[in-house]
Amino acid sequence: MTHVETSLRSVLVHCEGLPRTAFAADETLIGEGPATGRMFILASGTIAVLRNETVVARIAEPGAVFGEMAAFLGGDHTATVRAETPVEAFVIEDARAYLQGHPEIVFHVASILAGRLQQATTYLADLKRQFADRDDHFGMVDEVLEALVQRQRPRARVGSELAEDPRL
Repeated sequence: MTHVETSLRSVLVHCEGLPRTAFAADETLIGEGPATGRMFILASGTIAVLRNETVVARIAEPGAVFGEMAAFLGGDHTATVRAETPVEAFVIEDARAYLQGHPEIVFHVASILAGRLQQATTYLADLKRQFADRDDHFGMVDEVLEALVQRQRPRARVGSELAEDPRL
């Protein structure tokens, strides 16, 4: 069992007493855009994570957490989370307050986020190797990877999506 799988299972242990809601297939749990303050923990079913209507992940592991980034960062939701099958999820209405009062959950959520970051940086490092000689948009991979590793703002090129995103 991986560290992330262990964290997912550990999150479920702390869900006792939280409201559990059923969602129909194609129902949206979180919409990309304005913050709702909510966070969800998947109990069963499969969800799709979409960014600008592009599916970036499909997740069916109980214990997976959604809405945590907006809660931690205090900003808008950066993706849409939609049920692909009937889904049951634990719902936390005031995610930020909940996380501040439950450090045991924060540890597990941080472990999950660290795993995602590790996967993203590994993928970007592979892209950097593959497209190192390119002078087009693939050249930005180096800047994005450096920003993730250094925790600094990337130097966005004019016209890029990064240049238009005030959150970066």
